[in-house]
Amino acid sequence: MWRHIASNFLTFLVVVVFLLGGVILWGQNEYQATGPLEEPICLQVPRGSSMRGISADLAEQGAITSERIFRIGADYTDKTQLLKAGSWLIPEGSTMGEITDIVTRGGASTCGTEVVYRIGVNASEVEVRELDPATNRFVEVAAFDPQAEEVTPPAEFTEVRDQADTRYRVAVAEGVTSWQVVNALGAVDALDGDVAAVPPEGSLAPNSYEFSVGDTRESILTRMREAQELILTEAWQNRASDIAVETPEEALILASIIEKETGVPTERGQVASVFTNRLQEGMRLQTDPTVIYGITNGEGVLGRGLRQSELRAETPYNTYVIDGLPPTPIANPGRASIEAAVNPEDTDYVFFVARTLDPRDGHLFAETLEEHNRNVAAYRALETERANQ
Repeated sequence: MWRHIASNFLTFLVVVVFLLGGVILWGQNEYQATGPLEEPICLQVPRGSSMRGISADLAEQGAITSERIFRIGADYTDKTQLLKAGSWLIPEGSTMGEITDIVTRGGASTCGTEVVYRIGVNASEVEVRELDPATNRFVEVAAFDPQAEEVTPPAEFTEVRDQADTRYRVAVAEGVTSWQVVNALGAVDALDGDVAAVPPEGSLAPNSYEFSVGDTRESILTRMREAQELILTEAWQNRASDIAVETPEEALILASIIEKETGVPTERGQVASVFTNRLQEGMRLQTDPTVIYGITNGEGVLGRGLRQSELRAETPYNTYVIDGLPPTPIANPGRASIEAAVNPEDTDYVFFVARTLDPRDGHLFAETLEEHNRNVAAYRALETERANQ
């Protein structure tokens, strides 16, 4: 009898182990199976959250099929205690394993609210944006000029200003001056500290820089300078052999002029070829942006046309008067303009003039003065036509 009981018990254990193994295998398959989410969602993980609370939130939003399997899977992979606060984009069809990785990976939030401090050539702006999970595109919620007199930030800004999951960025446009960057950073209320001195012109890399509340303004400038040094070093190492500039510093000066002369990406190489040809042929550059910099010192926008007396003025930056390059860059050029300066297109162009009154239409290039004069006449006719209208 005891042998019979022992045999039945052993059979029972085998069945239990078999069933348990089947359950574990089923649970593993469920954990790694494509999830039920039909559209992306933005999952908010507040500070102090638990995996139990997040699993309930995910189940409520239809992102997982089982809270229990999600928690067991997170515990099995030793990630239960690694939950990171923030706003996380959960793509459609994400498995529970993928979601666990997303909410425990850390780093900058991947969705939710973003405050962008834009530093432009003509103006600065604070923009509040929300990521639409369905399109994975940011939608502007509010915008205002932080330096305008008696400006009152909109409610959309003040509401998200102190939220823990709000992301912050400084977005610097190509062609801004170092003074403009420092001046605009002074209006970024999420940053701390003063700036000891305006960085050298051209030394800051235009780009987008994410930061946290309480970071210093000097830390942003340091990151910009380090980035520009890397860009310039890489470009110089890959320079063409027959360029007109002899040092990285000269390349940066030429790049800043290219940056200020055109905002059309496809013609940077042509503009670079004009200045390269002029320098190699001993012609003066005769470019208005350098004259303007000699007047403003990069502190703001001139806001009017150049006078004939200014075109004849004896300043170190007046390339109608001086030979060669001005003594320093006249703005902070982006990567594309730096690369164009050291790898210009191979052309015989030595002249260019605006194609239309809209800068976005680019320029007409010419190899001879006769051809250039025809292009200039066409441009003057457009100016006369607008004046008559």
